[in-house]
Amino acid sequence: MDFNKLTDEEKRVIENKGTERPFSGEYNDFYEEGTFICKKCNTPLYTSKSKFSSGCGWPSFDDNLEDAVKRVPDADGRRIEIVCSNCGGHLGHVFQGEGFTSKNTRHCVNSVSLSFKK
Repeated sequence: MDFNKLTDEEKRVIENKGTERPFSGEYNDFYEEGTFICKKCNTPLYTSKSKFSSGCGWPSFDDNLEDAVKRVPDADGRRIEIVCSNCGGHLGHVFQGEGFTSKNTRHCVNSVSLSFKK
């Protein structure tokens, strides 16, 4: 499988499970209509309809496209990591029960893990 060439920062986050600084990502305050795709493999992950402002400093989504995102226990044992179902690239973490939207779910995603298509 061919993957997109990643910058050092993208590799740090996507392949080595890093985190970008809060409020630094290009998609944190971004609300155009379209689809967010995996930066590494171009798999569609989220639509703009599921994006919302949580104030946490990272792009937040309350739902992913069907079978696009996989949930795995984080190495810290307390959180649930979310990865691209296709390539396994690190996206961020998912949180339940915060009450931001009716779905009561927040996918907290690193902007550098995403690309956007109108």
